[in-house]
Amino acid sequence: MAIFRKAIFWAHLLTALVVGVIVVIMSATGVLLTYQRQITAWADTRGLDGSAPSTVSERLPAETLLASAPAIEGGEPTAITWYSDADAPAMIAYGRVGRAYVNAYTGELLGRGSGSVREFFTLMTDWHRWLARSGEERDSGRAITGAANLGFLFIVISGLYLWWPRNWNRAALRNITVFRSGLRGKARDFNWHNVIGFWSLVPLFLIVFSGVMISYPWATALVYRIAGDTPPPPAGAAAQAGRSGAGAGGERREEPELALGSPLAGSAHLEAIAEAQVEGWRSISVALPGTAEALTYTIDTGDGGQPHKRATLALNRATGDVERWEPFSAGTPGRQLRSFLRFAHTGEVGGLPGQTLAGLVSAGALVLVWTGFFLTWRRFTTWRGRANRPGVVEKPAERKRTATV
Repeated sequence: MAIFRKAIFWAHLLTALVVGVIVVIMSATGVLLTYQRQITAWADTRGLDGSAPSTVSERLPAETLLASAPAIEGGEPTAITWYSDADAPAMIAYGRVGRAYVNAYTGELLGRGSGSVREFFTLMTDWHRWLARSGEERDSGRAITGAANLGFLFIVISGLYLWWPRNWNRAALRNITVFRSGLRGKARDFNWHNVIGFWSLVPLFLIVFSGVMISYPWATALVYRIAGDTPPPPAGAAAQAGRSGAGAGGERREEPELALGSPLAGSAHLEAIAEAQVEGWRSISVALPGTAEALTYTIDTGDGGQPHKRATLALNRATGDVERWEPFSAGTPGRQLRSFLRFAHTGEVGGLPGQTLAGLVSAGALVLVWTGFFLTWRRFTTWRGRANRPGVVEKPAERKRTATV
């Protein structure tokens, strides 16, 4: 057992040395991205007056708002979102190119969002996912961060094994679960490393495991199998099937084209149906351009980052009939678990408290790397000092004590 523990210890230490720098980058950017959505929304809409004029009481149809949308170079409108908050402006999205905010009652252009804030978070995301690599080099950056996530997952699991006390008593447990004052050097680093590792274990495991899931298709398939579900086909195969449009008999199925002057022409009656579909909705967005037969609405009762509070509704343009209704509960167990883990990675699944916890855990990971590095450095300098003193033999008691650090 002692040999096995020693092997786990050295594997834990060496893996940390290999992936430590990448973990620091991902953890630091993770901290900076903690409140990305809230900060971006605040920066985009601060100072914008989306309230209704005294002579207007009803919000304009999305079709009318879209008609007043400004032209943005390199982008076409891809979605329009309106909110239950009476004073909130409507948002028109142009893919990743930009945003436009208009008064939901008059169609007046209020602003185009904060470019500097979005650029900052885009840069942090690029570092977090691809180590700031672009173009074809993103694949190598993704491979590095994926491997680092996998190594970090091993560190988290093996850390629990190494943390587990050999003798369960109050003093031993206190040393590794409670911050102790007055400690310096190795004792302080050892205490901090164990305490932070213990209290952040569960959320850190979820964050790192979900990072592995995002990085590797086999990990996504594993999540589906854990839920007792059949994994979906690879993204490439699904995309190819979508492009071919093959039907059950192998015949090509043509998607109906939108033969309308506006993507939302005649859709005002559908908006009322979408708003009545879910009580207490906070935002509704419609994807553009849709098809000739149906429009798809995303109805959100949460804060925008909680998949279990989001549903998809497809309505027939002509009749208003529901062609598809997919609340979170309608998804397969594997799909639900995958969605949960995707937003557990950022903590958004738990709302603002969850995001805060994820940010704190990411900051804790920085301390874990820092204390782990100095514990390793002190171990190395101690070993080197003994090696440079001929005739000095390490006592058995000392070997036993150092093996636990």
